Amino acid sequence: MAAAAVGIPLWLSIGVLLREQTGETGPWFVIGDPLVALCCLTALVWRRRFPLAVALTVAIASTASALASGAAFLALVSISTRRRPVEIGAVGLVFVTASQFAGGFYPVRSSSASLWLQLAFPVLIAGIAAAVGMAIGARRVEVRSLRDRAESAEREQTARAAQARALERNRIAREMHDVLAHRISLVAMQAGVLDHRSGGLTAEENRVLVRGIADGSHQALEELRDVLGVLRADPGRPEPPQPDFDRIPDLVAEAHTSGLDVTLTTTVTGTPSDAVGRTCYRIVQEGLTNAAKHAPGAHIHITLEGTAGSELNLSVLNSPATTAITQPPASGFGLLGLTERITLAGGKLNHHPTPDNGYLLTAQLPWPNPTHETRT
Repeated sequence: MAAAAVGIPLWLSIGVLLREQTGETGPWFVIGDPLVALCCLTALVWRRRFPLAVALTVAIASTASALASGAAFLALVSISTRRRPVEIGAVGLVFVTASQFAGGFYPVRSSSASLWLQLAFPVLIAGIAAAVGMAIGARRVEVRSLRDRAESAEREQTARAAQARALERNRIAREMHDVLAHRISLVAMQAGVLDHRSGGLTAEENRVLVRGIADGSHQALEELRDVLGVLRADPGRPEPPQPDFDRIPDLVAEAHTSGLDVTLTTTVTGTPSDAVGRTCYRIVQEGLTNAAKHAPGAHIHITLEGTAGSELNLSVLNSPATTAITQPPASGFGLLGLTERITLAGGKLNHHPTPDNGYLLTAQLPWPNPTHETRT
């Protein structure tokens, strides 16, 4: 439609001039010119598949058809969108040359001044077509670049979301292990003692062990419900508070009440940050869990020392096992998850058996001075 709209005014103006100068338009103007234009318009359908061949063919054919000039203009615009100077120059030259030979089909008399217009006008039209086509091509490249960038950003966003989900799953898995492994290990230890020494315990000791098993199981269930509440992301259920450094004595006292022979020695001055305190709590918890599972009846000694501006040193030492009971299955991920925690905190972890068949777990955590952190 656009090509026809451009060619029709030129075709009609030539028809008017022929009427004025010769008194008739001739059969070519009425039949041949529209047929050539129709062929050119049909050829434009394949301009995207064969851009250069179609553009040259239409430009050459426009010599014999004034009505096809619109198709030639559109072909030049189309080839210019590729932004290839050689192709644009070749088609533009053919377009201008064809316009000069068009006078052989329509012998319209013109003045000498209009001869310059006959050359300048096609050159101007060709320049306009080339400029429009190159602008369209640049716009297409920009749109394609923006589309590729949007698709790339969408892929990156999807990858980041998948990574965030994986990190959240790992965090929840660590929390489930840290929270439940300790609790269930104590329950298993108490059940093992009850089964192993059922005949040598007084009624009061039996009641204490049974009550400890019941309380431990109930607390494990509550802690599991808290962790799963984070998984469900219920907005009405806030995430349970994370343990900190100040709760380590409570953890030791709870383990002692459950039947572990554990002592705590601390020379720590000050209170570490929440991140360091939480990591320290998890180290003590994992040490107690492993001692309860692998060294039943052993004495466990926990040592904490450090000060702000230096580092926080922690050790969990347990003596050899004194009781042979059935051990619960080991997950194998406790020390691995603990290593990840300590590495993220910038600390170091070491664990190995002692010469007397005990086990020693040590950790060093950085403890920056809060005043220095504030200044920086």
